[in-house]
Amino acid sequence: MNSELQIALLDELVALQVDKQPFLDAQWVKAGVDRYFDPAHFADELAVFRAQPRIVLHSSELAEPGAYRTMQLSGRPLLIVRGEDRRVRAFFNVCRHRGAELVGDGEGCSKRFSCPYHAWTWNNEGQLVGVPHEKTGFPDLDRSELGLREIGCAEHAGWIWVSQQSDDEPDLEAHLDGLHDELGGLDADGMAIYQSETFEFDANWKLIVEGGIEAYHFRVAHKDTIAPLFLDNLSSYQCFGPHLRSVLPRSNLAELQEMTRETWDIGVYANVIYTIFPTTQFLVQEDHIAWIHLEPLAADRTQLRLSTVVPASELTPERERHWRLNHDLTVRTLSEDFAIGAGIQRGLQSGANTHLNYGRFEGALDKFNRSVDAAIAAIQ
Repeated sequence: MNSELQIALLDELVALQVDKQPFLDAQWVKAGVDRYFDPAHFADELAVFRAQPRIVLHSSELAEPGAYRTMQLSGRPLLIVRGEDRRVRAFFNVCRHRGAELVGDGEGCSKRFSCPYHAWTWNNEGQLVGVPHEKTGFPDLDRSELGLREIGCAEHAGWIWVSQQSDDEPDLEAHLDGLHDELGGLDADGMAIYQSETFEFDANWKLIVEGGIEAYHFRVAHKDTIAPLFLDNLSSYQCFGPHLRSVLPRSNLAELQEMTRETWDIGVYANVIYTIFPTTQFLVQEDHIAWIHLEPLAADRTQLRLSTVVPASELTPERERHWRLNHDLTVRTLSEDFAIGAGIQRGLQSGANTHLNYGRFEGALDKFNRSVDAAIAAIQ
């Protein structure tokens, strides 16, 4: 993020703090509760997840040729590999012979993938290279027609993206709608994952996204963790197509009033959250990124992977305690959101409310949910 943009974002928040005003939308909004538990609505969202480019890995997780990872994405088994040519490819993790899962859950490094059922074998570029008893059982087999089923995959700004909609490389510049270069400016391609943990919780995936794009709840829900670090109910946001950039000012924001604008550094005085539609959030802090990847499992069940991503040069014993404290604080804070989210989910399904209320200082929630609705409408 260049200096001019940093100053503009901070200047807006300083002015609001001086005026003792939150960042306000024109009006508050009511939203129906069924979007959080209706299976039919979730099925529509599942189609969106499969159509949209989604971040699945940090580039450092497939650092060397031959490295691979398996995963379940939107209910489909995937195999992500870095070939000998260093290009990252994504395939359905499915044997082309009888449909068995080709590679078991996990990660590793391999030039060949052999099916555990009948030992048909593919290389890490997806080419079929071995068929036992081929001449007898499959005369005139054209191996080129039975390569692994490839899906769209791209690597940008330190992240690996896939799109299940086609086997074409996703157009990330168009998809990111103004944030393409800004994400590149995070220098994530020079980072590595310090720690990664996976959680599952009984709540709709949107409840976790929503908790990250408003500061109204900080003083209450996070009183024992991050509340002292941030200002009460002050944050701003901007839309980039379906994506959001939110800025959460820290409690030291008033110091900027005594400084020249040219010295302002947004990393010192605010956290920036990028909500990359539909299921990724980057919490950008002064010296690292907390990466939140959501994998919706059902209308009322979500898997979340939390990764602390740090400069690769600072993965040292001297910095271990610093990274550990930051990672643990993020886990504790999210755990507070998990507990509240599960309670919200139970409450929503009770029938007590027909709608939720987004205040004027919670406008980002309305924009996010409108993006979900627009994405569903676009593919129906």
